[in-house]
Amino acid sequence: MAKPMSFVVVFSLLALAPLCFSSRNGGFGSLYPQYYDHSCPNAKEIVKSIVAKAFAREARIAASILRLHFHDCFVQGCDASLLLDSSGSIRSEKNSNPNRNSARGFEVIDEIKSALEKECPQTVSCADILALAARDSTVITGGPFWEVPLGRKDSRTASLSGSNNNIPAPNNTFQTILNRFQNQGLDIVDLVALSGGHTIGNSRCTSFRQRLYNQNGNGQPDKTLPQPYAAELRNRCPRSGGDNNLFFLDFVSPTKFDNSYFKNIVGFKGLLNSDQVLLTGNDASAALVKKYADNSEVFFEQFAKSMIKMGNISPLTGSNGEIRKTCRKINN
Repeated sequence: MAKPMSFVVVFSLLALAPLCFSSRNGGFGSLYPQYYDHSCPNAKEIVKSIVAKAFAREARIAASILRLHFHDCFVQGCDASLLLDSSGSIRSEKNSNPNRNSARGFEVIDEIKSALEKECPQTVSCADILALAARDSTVITGGPFWEVPLGRKDSRTASLSGSNNNIPAPNNTFQTILNRFQNQGLDIVDLVALSGGHTIGNSRCTSFRQRLYNQNGNGQPDKTLPQPYAAELRNRCPRSGGDNNLFFLDFVSPTKFDNSYFKNIVGFKGLLNSDQVLLTGNDASAALVKKYADNSEVFFEQFAKSMIKMGNISPLTGSNGEIRKTCRKINN
C-alpha cells in the first residue's frame, strides 16, 4: 500500500510546493528539491544507498536517524548543530538531557558525509544529509516518500541550553509539548502527525518509568495504563536500575512504518506519557489520533507534509552558515 500512496503524496506535495517551501517568517524560502541536481547529481542516491546498508545491518537505525533530524530542527533550526562535537567554545548538544545516552546514528551520517565529500567536495551540507536520511529512513521502513527541499547550510554554533529546553520530553504535559511545537511554527496537526514517527524505534525504561510507579508524584502508576500492559512493562523496567533497557515504542510492528502507533494509543497502550496524552490531553489531538488510527493513507500524507514543514524551520541559506567538511566540527 505504501508504494501507490507515495505517488499520491509526491504529487500533492509538489502541487503545494510554494506553500510547503515558504519559510517560517513568511515569504518564500530558498530550499528546493533540485538544489544539487547540477552541483552533485548523485547526492540523493548516495544518501539512500548508505542508509539502506545501515538499515540492513540494524533495523533500529532508521528510527535513530529520523530522531536526529527532529532533535536537530528543534534547536536553532535545521542546521546540523546537533552533529557538532564539543570543541573550543562549542558545547555539544549531544550532551543534553534529550540526547545523552540515547541519540545515535552519528556514524551513519559520518559515512554519508565522507562519501559525498569524495563525490563532490564541500557541496552537500550536513543539514541536508540529515533531512534526506530521515526521509530515506521513513521510506525504507514502509512509510511515505516526499521530495525533500534542499539548500540548507550548516551552523557554526550549537546550543546545549536550547537542546535541553526546546525538545519535548517524554513526561511533559500535553500543553507543554504543544507549546514547544508552536514555538517552532508547528501546529497541533504537525504535533500528532510527527509523533507518528514513534511507529518505529525504541525507548529506554528511564523515559517512561514514572508512568509505572509515580505518575503524579503520589507513588501511584498512571491510571490510564491497562494493568496487564503495565505489569508486562514492569518486568523489565524496575523502580530502580535498568535505565537503558529498551522497549518498542510500537510493540505491534516495531520496525514497520505504519499506523499501529495510533491504534495502540486508542487502546491506551502508548508507551510514553507524551504518546498517550495525544488521546487523553486534548480533544482536537484525540480526534486526529483516531483519524490516523482509522486511515493510514491520511496519516502518511500528513506526516510527509509535516516533515517538509519541520525541515524548513529557520534554515541557514545563502551566505549564512557553511558547508562543513566533516559534520562533527566547524571548518577552520
